[in-house]
Amino acid sequence: MLRIHYADYEALRAHGEETYPNECCGVLLGKNIAGEDDGVTVNHVQQIVRAGNTRTDSAHNRYQIAPQELVKIQRQARGLGLDIVGFYHSHPDHPAQWSKTDFAEAHWLGCSYLITSVEQGKAVLTNSFLLSGSGEDDKNFEDQAIQIDIAANVAEAAAPNQKGQA
Repeated sequence: MLRIHYADYEALRAHGEETYPNECCGVLLGKNIAGEDDGVTVNHVQQIVRAGNTRTDSAHNRYQIAPQELVKIQRQARGLGLDIVGFYHSHPDHPAQWSKTDFAEAHWLGCSYLITSVEQGKAVLTNSFLLSGSGEDDKNFEDQAIQIDIAANVAEAAAPNQKGQA
């Protein structure tokens, strides 16, 4: 499962809208928490970091994060006591499903790969895929549930007034 705060979820979707018709990309920082009761491992996102898409040949349907930028983000994560738990990118005018290229370029086993479909400039659907396996020879993408945490103050503002009700 991927667990992410509502504000971060909305921010990465907005990033896709801002870069449309090109793909956006970024990194998910947080902690990998082993499931205790149900055995499901959770990639708990605590911060997102926007990255520049360095693809100049086909930025409308490919993305790449410069190695130097990725090292910088990894150091930033370490300084915060966090890990890289995933990556995100957008698919302009294409489904929120991984492509053969996404799979071929995915190498961080145990990480979540979020893909947001941006249709005509509007973020529509976001899906997550967990890269599992023991190495390049047996890696695979598994559909991954997304849990969006809504801050208490946002939830209270959205709920009807419950005063005086038993």
